[in-house]
Amino acid sequence: MTSRLDGRAAIVTGASRGLGRAIALALAAEGAAVAVVGRTEQVWDERLPGTIAQTVADIEAAGGRAVAVRADLLDRDDIPRLVDEARNALGPITVLVNNAAFTAPGRPPKPGEQARPKSKAAGTAKPDWPPLLGTPLSAYRRHFEISVFAAYELIQLVCPDMIAAGLGSIINVTSIASRMPGDGPYADRSGGVLPGYGGSKAALEHLTWCAAFDLQGHNVAVNALAPSKPIMTPGLSYYAADFKDVATADEFARAAVELALVDADTVTGRTIGHHQVLDGSFSTFSPPQPDA
Repeated sequence: MTSRLDGRAAIVTGASRGLGRAIALALAAEGAAVAVVGRTEQVWDERLPGTIAQTVADIEAAGGRAVAVRADLLDRDDIPRLVDEARNALGPITVLVNNAAFTAPGRPPKPGEQARPKSKAAGTAKPDWPPLLGTPLSAYRRHFEISVFAAYELIQLVCPDMIAAGLGSIINVTSIASRMPGDGPYADRSGGVLPGYGGSKAALEHLTWCAAFDLQGHNVAVNALAPSKPIMTPGLSYYAADFKDVATADEFARAAVELALVDADTVTGRTIGHHQVLDGSFSTFSPPQPDA
């Protein structure tokens, strides 16, 4: 335990596993009191281990202070409630990490299914039918509800605490997916894309700029933090594998801690790769790219 964040209270969403869990542990190790927010109170799939109670228990075992707050960011009533619970338990919130996300990779229609959209023109599904057309609008919308709309509301709800304290840090966890696949045409289309996930991260980065612009005068830094390399969290491993050059959740979490400590007059409104934070080069920022 160290003390760089002593006296600070933080909310971390999606903190039962993966990056959220690692960030919650790292903030607590620096002295912050942490509200560990998530839906998972019981493990329902062995491929997705971890609960909010387990994260809190690990923080407390290391000498830190934390509280588990069960919340579903798709439930609009849960968002103000989770902030109230965190504030009542830990005090004014001066660090917010918007980490929770949703991924629906889409699927081609099953053999014999009619492809979306259902119309006479669409006809019967073909084997090479684009996965985009297998993702229903409800799933596409859910990415934005969790990654963007909930983040927007959480920022609104915690900012009065930050403004009253005269300092604050908001970290929005983003991804290189926000810039993929980039401009076409595409010589290689073997990898696939995630329009809902990547699109919501692009919107989150724009929200980062706007919030940073409005809050800089109150000494509240707002930044987006992206993995510089793939990080094999349980969530990513659920959908993908075989990445050869990867980073760890712990090093990403160390970068989040450093961003929680930046001065809003120096570093705000940026999308930063976590390696740029760890090596100090984020002070001369360029957009994050996957390492060669």
